[in-house]
Amino acid sequence: MSGLFEELDYQQTALGELILRRRRILKLDRDVVEVILNDEHLMSDMFTASEIALATIPMALLEAAGRTDADILVGGLGLGYTADAVLRSEAAGSLAVVEYLAPLIGWHDAGILPLGRVLADDPRCRFIEADFFALARGDDGFDPQAPGRRFDGIFLDIDHSPDFHLNPSHADFYSQEGLARLAKSLTDDGIFALWSNDPPDAAFVARLATQFPSARAEEVVFHNPLLEEDCVQTVYLGVMS
Repeated sequence: MSGLFEELDYQQTALGELILRRRRILKLDRDVVEVILNDEHLMSDMFTASEIALATIPMALLEAAGRTDADILVGGLGLGYTADAVLRSEAAGSLAVVEYLAPLIGWHDAGILPLGRVLADDPRCRFIEADFFALARGDDGFDPQAPGRRFDGIFLDIDHSPDFHLNPSHADFYSQEGLARLAKSLTDDGIFALWSNDPPDAAFVARLATQFPSARAEEVVFHNPLLEEDCVQTVYLGVMS
C-alpha cells in the first residue's frame, strides 16, 4: 500500500517551481503521477486517452498509406504517452521530441516516470531541449541538427487549447500566418495534429482549412470517474494532401 502523497522531484526552472509527485486517489484506489508548475496542475497520468489519440489518429492515416519510415516530431514531451504511441505504430521510422523543460527530459532519462525508460531506450527517439514556439518562428525548422528538415507528422500538445495558452507568446502560432510557417516543416503529404482540452472549435477548424487541404476535428470522449461523467477533448488534424 503506497502512501497518500510522495514528492518524487523538485526543480527550479525558468518558468518557476516544477514538482513531480505521486498522489493516492482514494476514490479510484490508485496512484496518480502528476507534474505541478507553480502550484498549477500541468499534467498527470490519470487520463491519457486524448494524449494517446493525438498520435494514434494521424499515425493510422500514415499506416493506411503503407508508410513504415515516417519521420515524426512531437511538440511537448510530458509524461510521454503521445511519443510512446508514435513508436508503437508500424508507420514510425524516427521520432524527435521537442521539450522546453529540461527536468522532464531528465525524468525520462532517469526512468522515474510511469513509462520508465521506454522512450530513452528506443534508438528511433531523440529528445530536443528547446522552445517549440521559438523554433516555429525561426527559419531553420525544428531540428537543430538538420536545418530545414521536413517531417511526415508534427503532433503538438503544449497549450490547453488553441485559444488558452500556457504563455501569451504562443498565440501567434495558432494564427493563419503561424500555421502557414508550420506547414513549411511538413512533407507534401504531411500531417499536423493538435491536442486540445476543450471540445471542437469550428472557428479553429476553419483557420486550419486556410492552410491545409484537409482539416477536421475529432472528439475524444472518456469517462471521468471523479466527476462521474463523460469528458470531451479534441484532436485537430490538418493534412497536406
